[in-house]
Amino acid sequence: MEMRAKQDIEIGDDITPPLLPLSFSLHDSFLSSHCSSCFSPLSFPPLPHHYGSLYCSAPCSSSHSPISSSSAESFLPLTCPRSSDLRTALRLLLSLPSTCPHLHRFTNGLLTNYLKLTSSPEFAAQIRQGAIAMAAARKLRKGLSLDQSDDVLLEEAVLCLVVTNAVEVQDESGRSLGIAVYDPSFSWINHSCSPNACYRFIVSPPNATSFGEDSGSALLIVPSVSEENFGVCSCSEYNKGTEGYKYGPKIMVRSIKRIKKGEEVCVSYTDLLQPKAMRQSYLWFNHQFTCSCSRCTVFPSTFVDHALEEILASNPSFSSAGLDLNLYRDEANKKLSHYVDETITEFLLVGDPESCCKKLESVLEGGFHVEQLESEDGKSRLNCKFHPFNHIALNSYMTLASAYRIRSSDFLAFQSKTDESQLKAFEMSRISAGYSLLLAGATHYLFCSESSLIVSAVNFWKQAGESLLTIAGSSVWNLLGLPKSELSTVVKYKCSECSLMDIFGAKSILNQAERTNFENISSDFLACVRSASPKFWRFLIHGCHYLETFKDPFDFRWLAHAHCVAEDVDFIKEDSNCEHHAEWYTNARTHIYKVGMHCLVYGVILAHICYGQNSHLTTHVLNHVENFVH
Repeated sequence: MEMRAKQDIEIGDDITPPLLPLSFSLHDSFLSSHCSSCFSPLSFPPLPHHYGSLYCSAPCSSSHSPISSSSAESFLPLTCPRSSDLRTALRLLLSLPSTCPHLHRFTNGLLTNYLKLTSSPEFAAQIRQGAIAMAAARKLRKGLSLDQSDDVLLEEAVLCLVVTNAVEVQDESGRSLGIAVYDPSFSWINHSCSPNACYRFIVSPPNATSFGEDSGSALLIVPSVSEENFGVCSCSEYNKGTEGYKYGPKIMVRSIKRIKKGEEVCVSYTDLLQPKAMRQSYLWFNHQFTCSCSRCTVFPSTFVDHALEEILASNPSFSSAGLDLNLYRDEANKKLSHYVDETITEFLLVGDPESCCKKLESVLEGGFHVEQLESEDGKSRLNCKFHPFNHIALNSYMTLASAYRIRSSDFLAFQSKTDESQLKAFEMSRISAGYSLLLAGATHYLFCSESSLIVSAVNFWKQAGESLLTIAGSSVWNLLGLPKSELSTVVKYKCSECSLMDIFGAKSILNQAERTNFENISSDFLACVRSASPKFWRFLIHGCHYLETFKDPFDFRWLAHAHCVAEDVDFIKEDSNCEHHAEWYTNARTHIYKVGMHCLVYGVILAHICYGQNSHLTTHVLNHVENFVH
């Protein structure tokens, strides 16, 4: 089963109208803080609850509570694992026809994967135990008890359907609020690690203006079914959702590449900034299939997949000995990965940002030594470091940007507000912005080879732009004799080197003609920020030894000639101690502001392609730019 384009689709077009779910449920941790019907945050006190569900309004309550009370979910055991799956399945049971002739394969027009999941070591026990809990709850609602001889086939099939088709519903910050199952218009869209479409959620209370919602959007895809499945179900038969649902987290699909008529439309089920082995492992464990998309099957691996797991090794004796370093790289990769994962987990659990920064920067800068290796000259050591595009390095940059930002906030919160403490906090903010900019630049380099990484690029450019504008607008510049009004010398919405600010100034973001020329806009943007970065990059990263090894956060052309990393790499030797005077600071601050504006506006353009001009993310970034300017 798959969905194909019924006409040519341009980049940044809505492929589906807003789709209501067939069934859905909040995760346990959000049941007391979000509306069980529309998933919006609750304003307290909420409306009286029905069987554990809370609602933001009377329309949500009248729409959802009858289904919630009829589903028997209130009779589920309190300690039931993955209860959101079970609640979703119980609610879905209410919409099933009286007879299901293809129960083992299809229910409500959706694939159940019943035979695969019930024989899977990863899922069999979970499906069986969950189905028994569901059947027992349905019996208890009728005042009966479940007998060991009772058939739970229906419950197993519907739970398999939920496991196979449910998608995590995320809010604008990326938090997973719950799960939802949508009709075949969405659920028949297959996965690819190089997708041509993405999806977004519309979470809003009744009668609210929904960001990014265009109820007039047409369905631009049609189902395609293989011969063995042909005639089993019709995509249009089950597109109304559970009877009674008027609200719920809606989903829309949007193109991120040009799609030709008849071409299959695909989205991604996993993180595309992970290497192939990790993507395959995730897809098998969570969805029970092995991806065979073009990115996964090409040999040799794509540039992006090679870079995401690349380790840079250095030792002259190994080069001369002609030994196969791949075995040692694999060993170092495992050990480095384990160390970084432990450090990030510790930071998330314990919350010690200073320790996190020291550990991550130590391994990024110093690498890992594989010792006691035999070479022609005897025993030696191999030094292994992460390639700047290695997925673990990218994850480290993201974590370090967050950790330094927290350190800056903590410094101001717990230290006396002296000039010295403000300068120290400003230093932490500078380095945080440096990591954000490096992350955006590295991801963009990969995005130029794999355009489906656009969704990741949106967030990283947004974060980089916000960080730089925060630095540019900091009151700490006053300590250097530079009031914020100095930024008035920057021409608003204008740039002599690219058209980016003109597009933003015209409020057009990206019209259809500009979308067809997106590659040129992107290229001009990169050339513009690349020319400005040398005027402030050293100032931004001063004091961070690892970041100082990068001469430029956007220019990675030197990597094409870096088959190994020398032990004494140091790109910043000349003029490392810049003269600290007002003119130099003014120049650096001005270019930080300019590049920050460019990053944010470029993020707006990418967000418009992924989510539409009126999406929450697009509107958020536009407001951020407007507030800073005015």
